[in-house]
Amino acid sequence: MKILVLNSGSSSVKYELFDIQSEIGLAEGQIEAIGTDTTFLSHSQGEKKTKIPIVAKDHTTAINEVLKILTSSENGIIKNKNEITAVGHRIVHGGEFFTEPVIVTDDVKRDLEKCYDIAPLHTPHHVKGILAIETLIPKVPQVLVFDTAFHKTIPEYAYLYALPYKYYQNFGIRKYGFHGISNQYIVERLSQIVKTPAEKLKIVNCHLGNGSSITAVRYGKSIDTSMGFTPLEGLIMGTRSGDIDPSIPMHLMSRESLKPSDVQAILNNQSGLLGIAGISSDMRTVIKKCEEGHEKAKLAIDMFCYRAKKYVSSYIGVLNGCDYIVFSAGIGERSPLIRKKILSELENFGILIDDEKNSKCISCEEEISDKKSKIKVLVIPTNEAIVIARQTKKLIDSYVKNK
Repeated sequence: MKILVLNSGSSSVKYELFDIQSEIGLAEGQIEAIGTDTTFLSHSQGEKKTKIPIVAKDHTTAINEVLKILTSSENGIIKNKNEITAVGHRIVHGGEFFTEPVIVTDDVKRDLEKCYDIAPLHTPHHVKGILAIETLIPKVPQVLVFDTAFHKTIPEYAYLYALPYKYYQNFGIRKYGFHGISNQYIVERLSQIVKTPAEKLKIVNCHLGNGSSITAVRYGKSIDTSMGFTPLEGLIMGTRSGDIDPSIPMHLMSRESLKPSDVQAILNNQSGLLGIAGISSDMRTVIKKCEEGHEKAKLAIDMFCYRAKKYVSSYIGVLNGCDYIVFSAGIGERSPLIRKKILSELENFGILIDDEKNSKCISCEEEISDKKSKIKVLVIPTNEAIVIARQTKKLIDSYVKNK
């Protein structure tokens, strides 16, 4: 069974093709700058890597280019697109409409449109990917897997904001949380590594990348997470501010005659590491500049790690103790410095890092805590695509069985 996993963005499409029986990724890649004169396709197949310019005016023509390269005789991955059994889509926001993976139907598409208001930068582009598959391989079933679904178990007292309750009733304003697909992978993989059912583990997951979040997981279920109504809440990120005093946007609007869209752009695109360091949103660049003596780069790193430390500490309290802390995603997997700074001076929680293990662990799957550490610390590279492929297979198998 071949399953194609798609992640459709505003001007990009990421893809990965799986032989799901063996859970082997056959090929993966990305199309960027859709609708421009500089559109290109990056394709990886084993050790073979290709980057070629293409013409893709929209998502349908872009995904058609994906199908072309997957079926080309030169690559020999699949003979034709009918070998694709199903397509799984990563959907950022399911709101309260979708708390489980679903097979695409007309009703599902209508309900997905209701999520446009709460995820205007993502959901319309996800739908473009869905419609593209309907056009290009219309008989292939499609499954939607939602990044918010893992957090459906967060209790009401944790997901509501202390606003008039009518705003939740009328507009669905509440904490939804994100990076749920990644969290699910980490919980399942950690359970395999430590040979203990997830239902017996208390975990703090640190998904640290250009977008970052920390999640408290009790016995396999999310009970709180740092991102909220949107991915803007919580940690300091590449270009996002994370938590701020809610009166600051109104103050800025008054002082600088800004529109709501201007403030949105500041908080989402001009803040975080980029806003403080003033040089880059990429942690690797910020660390390099810090090592060269750049004071604002050092400040940005200190702020990033301090905010993360606060969330880790508070979630240990929320969990009433913790068995494992896990680092994943680009920064979490590749930056020993950031991991050490976040967990430094937490000895009273029973957290001790093995400096040698930590410094050697870059993009590896490894425990980095000291033998005496009461809370074990691991680095686990995340894999959202395989979770989407697994859930797609599970839902399709169930549908066929009950048909």
